[in-house]
Amino acid sequence: MDVPARQAYTVAVVDPDERSAANGVTGVARSIGASLSPVLAGFLLASQFLAGGGIFVVSGVLKIVYDGLLYRLFRHTRPPEEMPLS
Repeated sequence: MDVPARQAYTVAVVDPDERSAANGVTGVARSIGASLSPVLAGFLLASQFLAGGGIFVVSGVLKIVYDGLLYRLFRHTRPPEEMPLS
């Protein structure tokens, strides 16, 4: 999920007093992933199997799987603003 969409969704779903902590946790998780990706990309580029454009196929598939899992896990979760008034 891209940064603005992730932050907006986190702010909408998390209680106001927990928003800062939730944004911190998601930011740290994103930073860890960003720091590990160059190592993984270097390893994959060094392998003969993915030497051509295969790395782009792998990264595209991973992005689709990631976004699909996020959708599947949170498709029924609604922000408080979207809840019906009762």
